[in-house]
Amino acid sequence: MRILSIIALLFVCFTGEAQTSFLQEAVARLDKALVEKDTIALKQLLHKDVTYGHSNGWVQTKQDVINDMISGKLLYSKIESEDLKWTVSKDWTSVRSTTKVEATMNGNKLDLKLHVLEVWQKTNKGWQMIARQSTKL
Repeated sequence: MRILSIIALLFVCFTGEAQTSFLQEAVARLDKALVEKDTIALKQLLHKDVTYGHSNGWVQTKQDVINDMISGKLLYSKIESEDLKWTVSKDWTSVRSTTKVEATMNGNKLDLKLHVLEVWQKTNKGWQMIARQSTKL
């Protein structure tokens, strides 16, 4: 009985670490896709019902994020996140970070330091971001 308990505990720990690893990869892939203007990756990583909120109160849908990138309205040149804090559940997770963003919006350069909260949901397509909100530091 004790051996079964130990095996179960190890399985839970390994599964949790594996999920965190997949999530870390998804968060990094999203930042990279935004900088590299990778619409294919964005279509996979953003949930169909995503609410993408910015520190100025502007909110985008999945299609808005993609269209504004393609049109050049909002272009990211650098996204650096640090101090990531995870709350992981079976089908969702929240990720908090301090993020430095360099971007151009409507031709105006932006250099921002933000607190960011992202909510990710596990779907049949893998982990997808369903909500994001940021505030200026």
